[in-house]
This record gives sequence, C-alpha cells and structure tokens, in this order.
Amino acid sequence: MAPSTSLGKITLPKQQRRLLQPTIHSPKHKRVTATPPAALLQELFGDDAHQPPKPRRASDETLAVHAGEKLGKDAASDSIATPIVSGTTHWFKNSEDLIAFKEGRRHSHEYGRYSNPTVKVLEDKISALERAEATLVTSSGMNAIVTTLLALVAPGGHVVTTTDCYSEARAFIRDRLSKMGIRSTFIDLDDMESLKTILDQDDVTLFYADSPTNPLLKCVDIRMVAELCHQKGALVCIDSTLASPINQKPLTLGADIVLHSATKYMAGHHDVIAGCISGSEALISKIRAWHHDIGGAISPNAAYMIIRGLKTMALRVEAHNRTALQMAQLLERHPKVERVHYPGLESSPWHQVAKSQMTGYGGVVSFEVKSDLCGTMKFVDALEIPLIATSLGGCESLVQQPAVMSFWGKSDEEKAKNGIKDNFVRFSFGIEKFEDLREDILQALEKI
Repeated sequence: MAPSTSLGKITLPKQQRRLLQPTIHSPKHKRVTATPPAALLQELFGDDAHQPPKPRRASDETLAVHAGEKLGKDAASDSIATPIVSGTTHWFKNSEDLIAFKEGRRHSHEYGRYSNPTVKVLEDKISALERAEATLVTSSGMNAIVTTLLALVAPGGHVVTTTDCYSEARAFIRDRLSKMGIRSTFIDLDDMESLKTILDQDDVTLFYADSPTNPLLKCVDIRMVAELCHQKGALVCIDSTLASPINQKPLTLGADIVLHSATKYMAGHHDVIAGCISGSEALISKIRAWHHDIGGAISPNAAYMIIRGLKTMALRVEAHNRTALQMAQLLERHPKVERVHYPGLESSPWHQVAKSQMTGYGGVVSFEVKSDLCGTMKFVDALEIPLIATSLGGCESLVQQPAVMSFWGKSDEEKAKNGIKDNFVRFSFGIEKFEDLREDILQALEKI
C-alpha cells in the first residue's frame, strides 16, 4: 500500500533506510537500532510523540528482506526486486564526476571486476546480517578462503588452523602456503591448550577455523579463541558456513573475519556458487585489493539469486534447525544407531560452547549406524526422500556416506584421523515435513 498523503512531507523511503542500518557493535545477535519517523509519531500519538522515542530494532528476518535494498528509488528504478545490472563497465557524466569518484566523494562503479550495483546490494545485506562494517562477495567459498589467507598472511607469517577445518582449505594451507614461505600449524579442537602454547612460543599471524566443523560438528569457543589470539596480536578468522548468519555471528563474539560458502544456507537452493567475507572496513579493503588481482568476481545474475535466497533464509534456517534437532533426538534413542553428532544435543561435548554462541544449531546431523560399510550403504540406498549428494543448506535433504564419497580412495589412517568410519552418515536436512523424513529414515534403518 502506498504511504498516505496525510503524512505531509515525510520521506518514508529515507526513514526506512535509516531503520535498516545495522549497529555494527550491537551486543545482540539479531538486533539493530532504529529511529522512528518523528512526523509519523506525531500524527499517531500527538503530544506523546515529543517524548524520547524508544529504540526500535529490526530483526534478522527483516534485515534479510530489506537491508541493502535501495528503498528510496527514483521513478526510473522503482522495481521492488533488485535490478540485475549486467553491464561490465560504467560511464561518468564528465571529468569532474570521474574525479569525484576517484577521490571517494561519489559512490559509483567503474568496472565489473571491481564492483557492481547488484553485487553491492548483496554485500550490504550480508554486512547487516553479520553486523560487519564491510563485506566482499566472491565467486566461491574456496575463493573467499584463498583470497583471505593470501591477503592477511604475508611470507614469513604463521597460520594456525584445526585438523577439522574444510579439507580443501586444509590442503591449501598445508601444500600451497608452505611454498610461499608461510608456516602452518594444525591443532586438535579437543586440545585447545595447544593453541595457548603455540601463541606463547611463536608469532602467530592468523587463527583460522570452521565452527561448527564438517562433518563432526565440533564447535570453536570463539570468544575464548579471540581473547587468546588478540592478546598475542593474531587475527581470528571463522568459517561459519554450517551455522549461517541466522544462527551465529562470529564478529559479535570477537572474531576479526567471518567467511561463508554463500552456496549453502545463504543462496539456499543448490543453484548458485559463491562465497563471502565480512569484517572491518580496513581488513576487507585489504582483502578486496587481492580479490581484484585474483579476479574472483561473482556475476550480477548469481548475486541476484543469492539476494532472493537471503530473503527467505531466516524462515528456511528455522526449519533446518527444528528438523535437525528433532531428528538428532530421535536417532540418539534408536537401537540401530551407535552415536549421533549434533551440537544441539545435550549429550554432545560441544553443546555448552554451541549454546553460548549460537541461536540454533543448523541442519546438518551426522551419525554412525550399527553396521559395516555395506550395511550402511544399504541404509542410504533405502532412503526415498534425501538425495545422495554432497553440499548442504538447500531446500532438499541430502545424504552422504563419506567413506564412499568425500573420503573415497583415502587411506584408513587418514579416515581415522578425520573421524570417518565406514558406518558414518551425514545428513543435510532440507525443509521437507519432519514427519515425512522421520518415517523415511525409520523404514530405511529397518533395512539394515
């Protein structure tokens, strides 16, 4: 409905933009401050409007829909949907206009590899959700990881990471950074005392970790790690892909950088690949400079698809959280299941850490069935709803047996080191009805 003309000269779009500006250092996970339109309050409440207005706050649900959007559009761009600006280069009105852009007095775009209006909307939306000063969107989650490491760790630097971090990131740190004169140390999340020892004994440039991890769903105590690292001058980078910005905000817990594979919960439909990096303006500017050289720009079409996906992310993640927790509780009691890995379970050794820093525990549940390799394959093959596939965070439920998928061809020693057994199963629960998934899993377990 269009605003009433009785509101006089109120410029509601401007006020809406103010409403949706996040407070970067807000201690609340899901809140940002807002200032109500004064004239509107006067009309609604009369003289009471002169009293100091109580701060209003926009939730993640609202930010996911509106943050970053250009609500005050002119008549030439009055589409509710964010326009897809596919042009690769942008023109200037005159030389003065160009110089104003170069001097930072005019916000605009020059060339598609550096920035794009559609991508900028996406970056601003993610910044609002992460409570970040700035965000850089990249062509993939792996591009985000590589660009961040190269930008923040110079030759002679030292990266400390965990044995549970994303396998391709682990390989890059171990095999590629070493050739660039960058040292790396891998620690076990079960032994965080080793991090204190390393920080005391050596200069550490960056601590990098996933939280929760994939597929064992271990959790980093981000507050504790950030405090330890900052005392020694080290940066903290958290890959929060398995949590999503709805469930966890590492920057509010003390991390310097948060990464995501935007392919997962953010896009949410298994149809676009992207990554993102959020943090302070100073750090993101440094990473952006490397990004320009590496050339990992995302296309405007892909950016639009993620913008569209983000608008329903809060609703989807709520469904993922609810289904995964109910399923984990069900599986934990099932006689044909040996062990369940899910931080939302009170029995999980990671539950207290997760509870202290997450508002939900995500849609991924891993468990071990009481069977061998072939029996577990029989269980997976008997499932009718989940699709046998890698990835996570989409509308469809996915299932995989890592021993014959992500760890196929790996040695028994490597599998054991990563906690992968022949009977290990990882589910990424989608947004299907819980009762349908429950009946499907129960019938499949009966096939073992």
